[in-house]
Amino acid sequence: MNQVLPPGSTIGVLGGGQLGRMLAIAARQMGYRIHTLAPEDDTPAGQIADRAENAAYDDLDAIRAFAKRVDVITFEFENVSAEAATAAAEIVPVRPNGRSLHVAQHRLREKTFLADLGLPVAPFAAVDSLDDLTNTIRTVGHPAVLKTAAFGYDGKGQARIDREGDADAAWDAIGHQPAVLEAFVDLAGEISVIAARGLDGSFVHYGAIHNTHHRHILDISLAPAHVSHKIAAEAVDATRTILEALDYVGVMGVEFFVTRDGRLLVNEMAPRPHNSGHLTIDACRTSQFEQQVRAVCGLPLGSPEMLMPAAMANLLGDLWQGGDPDWAAACTFADVKLHLYGKAAARPGRKMGHLTVLARTLDEAAARVQQARGALTAARDA
Repeated sequence: MNQVLPPGSTIGVLGGGQLGRMLAIAARQMGYRIHTLAPEDDTPAGQIADRAENAAYDDLDAIRAFAKRVDVITFEFENVSAEAATAAAEIVPVRPNGRSLHVAQHRLREKTFLADLGLPVAPFAAVDSLDDLTNTIRTVGHPAVLKTAAFGYDGKGQARIDREGDADAAWDAIGHQPAVLEAFVDLAGEISVIAARGLDGSFVHYGAIHNTHHRHILDISLAPAHVSHKIAAEAVDATRTILEALDYVGVMGVEFFVTRDGRLLVNEMAPRPHNSGHLTIDACRTSQFEQQVRAVCGLPLGSPEMLMPAAMANLLGDLWQGGDPDWAAACTFADVKLHLYGKAAARPGRKMGHLTVLARTLDEAAARVQQARGALTAARDA
């Protein structure tokens, strides 16, 4: 049977955020229709979609009804339940598969899955109680980071432990939930690999991307990353191992730690396009979002070739706190690309958009994107 879904078919997206928005833009450019399902109204993805439906992700009847109106279903974030994926898969292909969600949305399952593949991860242990935590601090060591097992992102649900006496406060900070204790990593840097696997098993990747964070939220991404060829190749190989083990179809972002002693550790995986891959929209022959459309619709994957070194800077809601940013000032930098996500309310820490710059060198791109972001509030802050 021909599994290719041609243009004119309808892609169903569970989730309504900015990743879904950029996916919808890429899909519509290629002639596909987009339906979204999310609990909220006026979502970034729904603004671009042909049809935006409102329902909770655990409303399995709504998920099944949604599935009957589309030709394939994908995700724009990983906190859709595996049960929802299973319900949808009774009716229509779901790509990536529900197993990928099941593994990625629970840190203990994820860490165990990665370790069982023989991939390098930081020492970790399961924590189900305060007594567990006290005992595992002694075995894993400190400093360490306590992370809720489920539904954590952008640093939420985490507490640092510097000494055994921090156990009570850390357990309170995460709300007494099942958790994972991870040994603290002496970081030289953080990188990610964005890759896609097609329905035919084909694999493409965008190389290593260097990421810096502020308050646990991605701040700047630079591509290609300033890492050795060996580290970059190891990261790509680990990513391919993960995708093949999951029989994955679609785009995935895998995050890595690079330690000061030169080791690569897998941190976590995101079964969807990734924030650090936004620069591929402007910098690559095929963006991560077009790649997702191609993969889930059974089309051949596109070239991931990077045209020039690129830098991406996140725009968080903090920039709006003293008034609207000065968009004209940022756009005086003629090589800056502005991407806004259609979110009405700007809150501190909320991802509202991003800027991308392409340049002859990575250092030049990094400097320009930060200058442009600074111009957004320069007159207001003077």
